[in-house]
Amino acid sequence: MDALELAQPPFANYQLNGAFDEMFDADGTPRPSYRALMQRLRELTPSELSSRQRTAEVSFLNQGITFTVYGDSSGTERIFPYDLLPRIITGSEWATIERGLSQRITALNHFLYDIYHEAKILNDRIVPHDLVFSCQHYRREMRGVNVPRNTYVAVTGTDLVRLPDGSFAVLEDNLRVPSGVSYMLTNRQVMKRAFPRLFANYGVRPIDHYGQSLLATLRALAPTSRPEPTIVLLTPGVFNSAYFEHTFLARQMGIELVEGRDLIVHDNVVYMRTTAGLRRVDVIYRRVDDDFLDPLAFRADSILGVSGLFNAYRAGNVALANAIGTGVADDKAIYAYVPRMIRYYLDEDPILQNVETYLLDDEQQRAHVLDRLDQLVVKAVGESGGYGMLIGPQSTATEREAFRERIRANPRNYIAQPTLSLSRAPCFIDGSIEPRHVDLRPYILFSQQATIVPGGLTRVALRRGSLVVNSSQGGGSKDTWVLFE
Repeated sequence: MDALELAQPPFANYQLNGAFDEMFDADGTPRPSYRALMQRLRELTPSELSSRQRTAEVSFLNQGITFTVYGDSSGTERIFPYDLLPRIITGSEWATIERGLSQRITALNHFLYDIYHEAKILNDRIVPHDLVFSCQHYRREMRGVNVPRNTYVAVTGTDLVRLPDGSFAVLEDNLRVPSGVSYMLTNRQVMKRAFPRLFANYGVRPIDHYGQSLLATLRALAPTSRPEPTIVLLTPGVFNSAYFEHTFLARQMGIELVEGRDLIVHDNVVYMRTTAGLRRVDVIYRRVDDDFLDPLAFRADSILGVSGLFNAYRAGNVALANAIGTGVADDKAIYAYVPRMIRYYLDEDPILQNVETYLLDDEQQRAHVLDRLDQLVVKAVGESGGYGMLIGPQSTATEREAFRERIRANPRNYIAQPTLSLSRAPCFIDGSIEPRHVDLRPYILFSQQATIVPGGLTRVALRRGSLVVNSSQGGGSKDTWVLFE
């Protein structure tokens, strides 16, 4: 099979460029891991592929797999866009990813414990004091508070990108309330129905055990005096963008889905209201941001949290996953220091590299970036979902000038990175197969050690030429196959 076959259906619209292509070598030869998929795609007509795509979309609709786009007047509730074709990762590639993510989450947990206790990394000037203390997610209330097993981050979703040389790098860490794992799991369910024989014969490692692995991780955080802990998932409610995921994960784990009004604190112990009376709660997997967790400790106007929850937490009577204050390590400026954290705490070189990052509160770096706004990506340090971002090569002069003023007014709030040529993977678009840019969000569970299900959420920039994979910005997702060999 050679490059000439790229000119034949269903690949007639498939164009290679300088980006790493997941399916083809630079000369158009299919990569070994994709050859069986390519053969199967050649056996199917465009109408058969379209039929399978529609079946998948109906399945998503029937399951209520949706997300919310805030501020969109045309309607907020949407079916999560799904691409029919899997993204394939070899076993050796995954082994490197797994080791790198385990190393990274271990160092981040050390860092979070340190800055809320002895602050050695700050006193040794490995990470600047001012950078940490100026972070909007740093919680002074957490100083000296001991959390179960010293585990600040039990659930992480780390965004990886593949660089043009084929290696993976970390784009950002999502440590507060990482979302999307339900889409990873439902994508797999849909894929098994769309290509049952292909999937069965491909040697794909399973991910169905994620729910039970998450439950085991949460159980390990329970107070030692509670050998049979009650675990709940705290949701902001039905209007939250990830509410489908909250209900999905609660069902997967067989635990109660609760809102703040369902919980009450008495004598620094958390209880859940039930039809049989109050029941003690030992672990809360919370999908509510710090600010809204407890109106007595944080935002007084919050109706999403539980009054007195922070005191119960500080007393050690309830565990929270993730811990309050983890957002400081979510900050995109703090991200730039993670390789130093790995060397400092673990005395190891990073297995997965960071993307080059400019910190704009540094005068020289800021001047460099302001002169090159048309070439770089600028991000607000505390934003997510593709918001608060400027993609220089795709921006207008007016947009760049607006960002220039924002940076000058508050340089600490922004970082800049090179415009990456994200890898591209085959997608089924309008009856043919075309490449689209992708990233990868694996999910890491951590108590005493890291557990990573073999896969993740591959997010796709479905708009031609787009580099933005977020669903709120027109992105979608596809199943991720990690092979045994």
